[in-house]
Amino acid sequence: MASVDRATIPAAIVAIGLALGGLAVGSGFARARAADRYVTVKGVAEREVKANLAIWPLKVVGADNDLTTANKKVAANVEGVRQFLGRHGLDTNQVQLSDFSVTDALASEYSPERQPTNRYVVKQTMLVRSNQPDRVLAASQQVSELAAIGVVISSGGNGETGGGPTFVFSGLNQLKPAMIADATARAREAAAQFARDSDTELAGIRQANQGVFEILARDQAPGISEESQIAKTVRVVSTIDYYLR
Repeated sequence: MASVDRATIPAAIVAIGLALGGLAVGSGFARARAADRYVTVKGVAEREVKANLAIWPLKVVGADNDLTTANKKVAANVEGVRQFLGRHGLDTNQVQLSDFSVTDALASEYSPERQPTNRYVVKQTMLVRSNQPDRVLAASQQVSELAAIGVVISSGGNGETGGGPTFVFSGLNQLKPAMIADATARAREAAAQFARDSDTELAGIRQANQGVFEILARDQAPGISEESQIAKTVRVVSTIDYYLR
C-alpha cells in the first residue's frame, strides 16, 4: 500500500502543477483581454485670435529712357509711399528698403528691335512691418491714393511682392497649455459617454497624442487665405486611448 502511495505522489504533484499552470494561463488570457479593452476618442479645442503683426511688401517702380531719371523717379515714389503710410498712422521708421534692381531693356538677350520708350526700369521693395495690423489693413484698402499722387507700385503676382499685407499671429505658445487641457477634457467626455453607452467604466489612459496646432482663417471660403485675415482660428485635436473595465 505504501508503495502505491509513493508512486502516486509524483503524479499528484504533476496534476497539481498542471492545474495551477492552467489557472495562471487562464488568468493571463483574462489580463490580456482586459488590456485590449480600450476606446479611442478625439478632443477638439479652438480659439479665435487676432493677428498681432502685419508685414506688407510694396515694390516701387520708376521707368525712363535715362537711368538717372528712372532712379530719381523711384526715390520720389519711395518718399510718396512714406508720406502715405504716415497719413495712415504707421511708423515709417520701421520701413525697410530691400531688393533694389535695375533692368536694361537693351541688355536683354531678346532686346526689342526698336528703341524702347523706357529703356531702364528701376525697382525698390519697401517692407512695412508693424504691430498695428488694423492700421496696415486700413492703409492697404486705400492704396489707390498712391496712384492719385503719381506713385507707381507693381501689382505683384508670380511670387512678387505687392499682393497685399500678410497678417501673423505670434502668441501660440501662450495658448497651448489651456487648449491642450480643453482638448483633453473634451476627449474624456467623449470616452465617458462611450463607457456609459457600453455599460463599462473608464480606467487609465493607454496612450495619448497631443496633436498638431493649426492656425486657420476664421472665415474659411474659397479664395480666402489665413495670411490675408486679421481674425484667425487656432485649432488642436488630441487623440487619447482610454482603458475600459
